Amino acid sequence: MINTLFLPELREMLADNNVAELSDFCVAMHPSRTASFMEGLSDDEVWRVLEHSMPDNVADIFSYFDEDRKRNLLETDRRQQAAELVAHLPSDDRVDLLQDLEDSLRQAILELLPVEERRDIQRLSQYPEGTAGAVMTTEMAKLSKDLTIRQALDEIGKQSDDYETIYYLYIVDAEERLRGLVSARQLLTGMKTPDTLISDIMETDLVTALVMEDQEEVADKVAHMDVLAIPVVDKSQRLLGIITHDDIIDVFQEEATEDAHRSGAVEPLDESYLRTSVLTLSWKRGIWMTILFFCALLTAIALEQYEDRLKVLYWLVPFIPLIISSGGNSGSQSATLIITALSRGHIELSDWFKVIVRELIMGLLLGVGLAILGLLTSVFFIPDDPQIGRLAIFVVPITLILVVLTGTLTGSILPLVFERLGLDPAMMSNPFVAGIVDILGIVIYMTVAAILVGLPG
Repeated sequence: MINTLFLPELREMLADNNVAELSDFCVAMHPSRTASFMEGLSDDEVWRVLEHSMPDNVADIFSYFDEDRKRNLLETDRRQQAAELVAHLPSDDRVDLLQDLEDSLRQAILELLPVEERRDIQRLSQYPEGTAGAVMTTEMAKLSKDLTIRQALDEIGKQSDDYETIYYLYIVDAEERLRGLVSARQLLTGMKTPDTLISDIMETDLVTALVMEDQEEVADKVAHMDVLAIPVVDKSQRLLGIITHDDIIDVFQEEATEDAHRSGAVEPLDESYLRTSVLTLSWKRGIWMTILFFCALLTAIALEQYEDRLKVLYWLVPFIPLIISSGGNSGSQSATLIITALSRGHIELSDWFKVIVRELIMGLLLGVGLAILGLLTSVFFIPDDPQIGRLAIFVVPITLILVVLTGTLTGSILPLVFERLGLDPAMMSNPFVAGIVDILGIVIYMTVAAILVGLPG
């Protein structure tokens, strides 16, 4: 609401071309607030406001716009301003942004960029999506191990504007091989002895990421070691870039979004929901819906096999939704727990036996709990008919125990199998697990009924 209320004043500044107030507006608040206050402006109006600020500040404000607004701003005919903006963005951010643009527009902006920035973008663009190289930034503080603490601080003071972060300073040799790390805090406290070589105080036991390493594995390293940035090296240990904590947050969000899509039986989207065409959305959803359709068809076929029996023992029919939903729900819960535990590194494939034992115990506990409710339900709903027999009231309770056990085991084992095969465990989506357990639930239900009551052949 506050953003909307501020728009008239902002538009009045533009109408009056009030340079002083527009300049103050761009710097008076945190860039995130400035970007938020411009939400209601058109793309052209946003550009007119940003004209009144320095390029670095423009880049900071721009970074807080949503992805659609960023692309829309670059797609206007302000090519020179767009190129200047892109040149001041962090190297990893501008690569991601340019890759989302039309080829002709991307090429037009690249041609307007300084040679150094253009080469950096082309180099980073070569790394496959989802690798450490595609996420890293090349804007980092590199120092020679032969510098003293005083010389290192002087060097940082000269180049600090070119760094994305100076929490960590990376020590390299003449061949750019990573030799160690010094934190900014170490340098400041080391000023008591300013002539000390930084090679004497640097840390050499470093956690690094290989440039072709999967981004999710790198994110797990950073989370586990609780560091603010991780250096990216090649096989020869040459320092190529760093991945900062904000990029790691983006990786976690991206991976979580993919897992959420797959767990809901939707192929992950390449664009935002609104920018993805209806046909593409339909295709990505339709793939899984087709698979689930055939799973449901198998359930229908399984039911058809018992059609004659169900005509005689009609009292079994009302409990079918109860049986298959209990199994499907337990399977979906187990799949969600195991997929999440795998993604967060809480369990490994070597823990498979512990997982199965725990799921067996939980399946029994949950199944017995539901079986008690099923027994009470059976007393009221199963007709008191001597031809049915007294054991009929135990069909539903026993089936519930077995079906829930089947669900918990299926939901826990299948993601582990997918992980073992090198596939994404999230592909074992909840609806898919539920479909498998539905079929097994029907077979179990009819088998238990046959044993306890005796179904006609």
